Amino acid sequence: MAGASEQLARQTHWRPLEIAFWLATLLPFLVAPNYLSLASQVAITALFALSLDLLVGYAGLVSLGHAAFFGFGAYTAGLIARHGWTEPLSALLLAAACSAILGYALSHVIVRFRHLALIMLTLGFGLLLHEAANSASALTGGADGLQGFRVPGVLGFRFDLYGRTAYAYSLLVLFLCFLAARRIIHSPFGLALRGIRENALRMPAIGSASQAHLRKACTLSAAMAGIAGALLTHTTSTVSLEVLSFGRSADVLVILILGGAGRLYGGVLGAIVYMVARDQFSGVNPQY
Repeated sequence: MAGASEQLARQTHWRPLEIAFWLATLLPFLVAPNYLSLASQVAITALFALSLDLLVGYAGLVSLGHAAFFGFGAYTAGLIARHGWTEPLSALLLAAACSAILGYALSHVIVRFRHLALIMLTLGFGLLLHEAANSASALTGGADGLQGFRVPGVLGFRFDLYGRTAYAYSLLVLFLCFLAARRIIHSPFGLALRGIRENALRMPAIGSASQAHLRKACTLSAAMAGIAGALLTHTTSTVSLEVLSFGRSADVLVILILGGAGRLYGGVLGAIVYMVARDQFSGVNPQY
């Protein structure tokens, strides 16, 4: 037991390469000031991918409907701002709480399935929420999106056209959520999730409350995805049905696979590669 505790403690130590990576995230302010808006989108997508990694990479629950939590957080932040509350930090917490509640409610069904059944179930949940948002046009704006609000800034810094405040805000929230995810993964709870991923049948036999652990993972993952959605709302001052689309769920799964599921930095690196490549390729051929 002591050996396991010491190993977990060693894993929490910061490596020089990790420190260099996070310092490098500040370089866009100096070397690419014209791409800070793109950099903020990369940071938001990285946070979204990190939230999915808790499910796919560590708990072994593959989801094709993760945009449901992302979009729920985005609409929550948008509706709060539309009704006059434009302070973004408290809105982030409310979006996280609302998405976590949704994640916990759905987790009671999700954790009972595996493989193809789980994929189809999460896809169905995502499509249902997308259609619900489309139908409730009086609340969400439907196909026209949620408009008529603006988040002016955060902590006294106004959102500008160059994206300086948006990137700083998104990067800071990403880093804080990354710290939380890093602590979760390098904890006994994180070890239990990996054990469930490797052998879901054996873990209950050794006394692990597998379904309870998976429900917690779903709730935490949903909360983190909701924060990412709220970040998108704050930095763009708009919410469209696209935040709930199947395409966004598929994109983030591709990003996670590209970077490496279950590797902590996989979602972040995958988001950088995917978003930069998409931006460059769209410049070459906008049709695709």
